[in-house]
Amino acid sequence: MSGPLTRWADEVLSAGPREVVLATGSDALRFLQSQLAQDVASLADGGHCWSLLLEPDGKVVALLRIVRHGDVVRIECDPGAGEAVVARLRRFLLRVAVELEVVSQVEDVDHEIEADRVARGFPRHGCEIIPGTTVPAELGVLGFAVSFTKGCYPGQELVERMDSRSASAPHHLVVLDAAHAVGSDVVVDGQIVGTITSSAGGFSIARVKRGTSIGREAPIDG
Repeated sequence: MSGPLTRWADEVLSAGPREVVLATGSDALRFLQSQLAQDVASLADGGHCWSLLLEPDGKVVALLRIVRHGDVVRIECDPGAGEAVVARLRRFLLRVAVELEVVSQVEDVDHEIEADRVARGFPRHGCEIIPGTTVPAELGVLGFAVSFTKGCYPGQELVERMDSRSASAPHHLVVLDAAHAVGSDVVVDGQIVGTITSSAGGFSIARVKRGTSIGREAPIDG
C-alpha cells in the first residue's frame, strides 16, 4: 500500500544520505522473506517496498527500504543502522546461499530532508527508533511496513498479538509545531508525558504516553 507519506519517503528520503546493505546470492530473496515483516518475495525485478526488521522478541531493529535487482537485494536504511541490520540478519544466516555486506555508510543527514521528515513525523533510527527497545506499533508504520498475510518471521508474535487484540502501544509519536531540545520532557497539566525525540525546521517529534492529547498524530500512512 502507498500513501502521500510513503511516496515522499520513496522520492525524497531515499534520495538523501542512506546506508546500503547488499544481500546477494541465489537465496537472498527467500532468506529476507523469512526475516522481514513485509512480503518481499512478491517483489518484481526493480520493485521496492518498506519493511520493519525485528528482533525475535518483536522489538524494532530498523525500518528499511527494500529494492530487488534480480538475485541482488538492496537494503536501504538510516545513517548508523547498517551494521545493526547486518548483525541481526547474520544471526539467522544458516545453510543459505546469501552474502551480506554494508556497501555504503554515512554519518550525517541532509538538513532540509531532516526538517521535512520531522514535520511529517517519519521515524528515524537513533531518534524514534531505538533498537531493542521500540515497539513496532508505536511508530505508526504497520500499514506500509508489515504484511499480515505472509509467512512467519522473527518478531511476528508481538505484532500479530497486538493487532488481533486491537491493542494500542504504550507510547505513540506526535508532531509538535514548535522547536524543542531533543531529550527534553513533554509536560501536560504539570505531568511529564513524554520526550522529544527529534527537532528540526521549527518542528519536533515527541514520543508520548498512550492517551496523551497533544500536537498532531505523526501522519504515517499506508
